Amino acid sequence: MSRRNLVLALLAAAVLAVALWFGFGRPPPAPAVTVQAAPLVRTLQFSGRVATLSRVEVGATVTGRVAAVLVREGDAVVAGQPLVRLEDEEWRAALAQAEAGVRQAAARLAGLQAGGLDAAAAAVAQAEAQLRAAEAEVRRTRELLAQGFVGQARLDEAERAAAVARAQRAAALAQRQGLDAGGSDIVQARAAQALAAAAADAARVRLAQATVRAPADARVLLRAVEPGQIVQPGRALLALALAGPLELVSQVDERFLEELRVGQVAAVVADAFPQQRFAATLARIAPRVDAQRGSIELRFSLADAPAFLREDMTLSLEVTTAERARARVLPLAALRGGAAADGGGRDEVWVVHDGRVQARPVQLGLRTLSAVEVLEGVADGEQVLVGPVPAPGARVRAAAWDPSTAAGTAGRGGAGEVGSAMSNAMGR
Repeated sequence: MSRRNLVLALLAAAVLAVALWFGFGRPPPAPAVTVQAAPLVRTLQFSGRVATLSRVEVGATVTGRVAAVLVREGDAVVAGQPLVRLEDEEWRAALAQAEAGVRQAAARLAGLQAGGLDAAAAAVAQAEAQLRAAEAEVRRTRELLAQGFVGQARLDEAERAAAVARAQRAAALAQRQGLDAGGSDIVQARAAQALAAAAADAARVRLAQATVRAPADARVLLRAVEPGQIVQPGRALLALALAGPLELVSQVDERFLEELRVGQVAAVVADAFPQQRFAATLARIAPRVDAQRGSIELRFSLADAPAFLREDMTLSLEVTTAERARARVLPLAALRGGAAADGGGRDEVWVVHDGRVQARPVQLGLRTLSAVEVLEGVADGEQVLVGPVPAPGARVRAAAWDPSTAAGTAGRGGAGEVGSAMSNAMGR
């Protein structure tokens, strides 16, 4: 073999040896992230709507035909303002009749109190005079009978006349007592007057019910009646939003309840005005869960409501539920065993230590749907393996992990959870 061929053979053998070393002797690459401090924020995103603190439906309390509807949707109304009028001719006639009955009862009472009492007093005086004359006649007749000038029949007749006179006086006294202030005739007349007044009041109430009025300062949201319709009690004619502060209402999946606290601040965007963000504060969490939807109602207050908000307007809300300014952040894909799936079992990660895979127990803190805070178990600068890698003890070399290969997770029931951290904490 020539010297040239020998050199070429040696070069080929060297290239083959290097290729075999790189192919079989070098540890395989494994995706990993470098542990670094980064901010971590956990938020919930969901939709909501605008609502007023009080929303009421108003209607008529009597059956009748609508004569006029005095408001339109969007109108602002004040307390007591007429909204709907029913035809009221029959009720007006009933009121006029009742008021006439009041006047008639008052006139009868006045007549009894004035002329009737005087006539009764005169009748009493006349009856007493007749009684005195009859009693005097009885005394004279007895004297004449004793002297023998008249018989017993004459005395009997005189005594009967005296008895009649006493009865007439008693009747006159009873009549006068009935016309006194506390007498039965006056009492009956006053009762009749009160009854007539009550009937008039009832007629006024029925007439007033022919007009549907605003219960308080409000804005008309819905008009569900037109002139000529027959309406009945219990049917809603208008929907009103009572004057007061606006609030935001959202339905959130119940599995996020543990993360929510009254006082948390939400960033809000209206779908109709996406460039105008504003803030809201979580004011109330419903005490019960909607069993049909598995959701819970949240209500947010507004310190300064934007002028463009309208009732039932659709909104997007993002509530910050937890935040760390500096934390050791790892992707959830770095957790091993039950910790990555459901939080059960021992929390563990695999790190690259001296070129080999090493299992490391860790203590976790704040968790989002994509990342988790590590409190203890790893140090800054260590390489933590992510995804499918060789088992502990195997030789590996760390390679940069691409987060775009990990599938994202969305929340149920119209709500999603978001975790954000610095990109270098994700190994990018």
